[in-house]
Amino acid sequence: MQNTPIWSEEFGSRTDEPILLIMGSMSQGILWPDEFVGRLVAGGRRVIRYDHRDTGLSGTVDFAAEPYTWDDIKDDVYRVLDAHGLDSAHLVGHSAGGLLGQYVAVERPERVRSLTVIASSPLGCGEGEVIMRALTGRPQPEGSLPEPTPEFVAFYRELMAAPPPADRRARIDSMIAEQRVLHGTGLPFDEDAARRLQERVYDRARDLSAAANHRLAAMAKPDFEPVGVLHQVKAPTLVIEGSHEPAKPGHGAIIAERIPGARLKIVAGMGHTLPPEVHEELAAAVLAHTAG
Repeated sequence: MQNTPIWSEEFGSRTDEPILLIMGSMSQGILWPDEFVGRLVAGGRRVIRYDHRDTGLSGTVDFAAEPYTWDDIKDDVYRVLDAHGLDSAHLVGHSAGGLLGQYVAVERPERVRSLTVIASSPLGCGEGEVIMRALTGRPQPEGSLPEPTPEFVAFYRELMAAPPPADRRARIDSMIAEQRVLHGTGLPFDEDAARRLQERVYDRARDLSAAANHRLAAMAKPDFEPVGVLHQVKAPTLVIEGSHEPAKPGHGAIIAERIPGARLKIVAGMGHTLPPEVHEELAAAVLAHTAG
């Protein structure tokens, strides 16, 4: 379905260099922390973030009646740019958002001023299949991407076998537990801050369960990602990975190797989330990369 309403918001002056923040699968735009966004705006950037379809305040669908694929989620990037009157922007993507950014940079290079990829995997390498093999205990073919950490695998195996949470509190507790695992072991985990964030995520969602449609969209077209195309990326590219990345450890180096001229930055202590301790360093890196 192409016309699902997409919620977005922008900050800063419309005359400043534009940055479009693309969050990961099943994730709301508010997972781009306000403090991080504020640092980008203070550095002279026009910043836009948005909720993916079937998350947050964006439209939700009955997937059986109105199915879509990740091609549609990718095309929502263009829709957001168009809605904000932008022919092009600096794309900053986290996790699957970084995958979308890579795809857009290949497909429509004229729309990408620069690309920043955070905590992501290389386009066309089957990252989702690598994770599923790890969770189900199947062997990885030779040459596969590095597997998630044992802590990541153990948590999601248990989560897959557990019954659905019974109420709001149980669901939020489960979301906090997941955030703790994604946070990694490199920095202290602030459970109170995590609860405030997940309560906000829960309360602003039109239908929290609709985010699972992203998994159905992936299954609807498992060959969504083009293979062997990263050498076509023309946009200046910065790849950022945390030293304690639990989901996609070492994937950043592979992206940087395959995109001509890409630079790799390792952020000490960071896992797969964006905690306050790394906001200053991340914002400084993005501001320098998008300075033109």
